[in-house]
Amino acid sequence: MKDSLKTKMAAATNLPKDVVLGVPILTMTGRMELCIENYKGIIEYTDVLIRVRSKSGQIKVSGKRMQIEYYTNDEMKITGYIKSVEYC
Repeated sequence: MKDSLKTKMAAATNLPKDVVLGVPILTMTGRMELCIENYKGIIEYTDVLIRVRSKSGQIKVSGKRMQIEYYTNDEMKITGYIKSVEYC
């Protein structure tokens, strides 16, 4: 119920949903690069699997030769060969 009210407020005030709801934004460039904004933390990090915690659950990125190129409190960039991105 709380998320529904927040969604309605975001629409009514024309504020971006990611700001109001705190949901992650994923921007993928081909299969080689993924930027995740609004994440909470890194759960697991190997060269074949990266799991990230967000407000709406976990984001699981699997592939080959993956690495976190950089991360800040708000954003991270994953590079390598990305096979799949899943919400868990």
